[in-house]
Amino acid sequence: MSEEVFERIRRDIDENPVVLYMKGTPIFPQCGFSAAVVQVLGRIGVKFKGFDVLSDPSLRDGIKLFSDWPTIPQLYVKGEFIGGCDIVREMYQTGELQALLTEKGIAFNDAA
Repeated sequence: MSEEVFERIRRDIDENPVVLYMKGTPIFPQCGFSAAVVQVLGRIGVKFKGFDVLSDPSLRDGIKLFSDWPTIPQLYVKGEFIGGCDIVREMYQTGELQALLTEKGIAFNDAA
């Protein structure tokens, strides 16, 4: 995998407090798992930057190597890899995701 792709990923997660590598876009997710994470993030009202791995095969392969995680979507908070769909959903349900966002100083509006 090219160092260029890794540098792009590092820059993305450094410049955006909450990043979701996903299939599709936040407005139009292209898989159920990506849609589920977008729904969780929307439910708690956290702003995030979505990156569509379907439009860039090198990013799709690169993010899996970067995180050493085989699936997409992948959520990053303040540069830290959090996990995929199941982990994010579980963290949301237990309140762990909201606690992490608070700990990292990221604003959200937990309407649920």
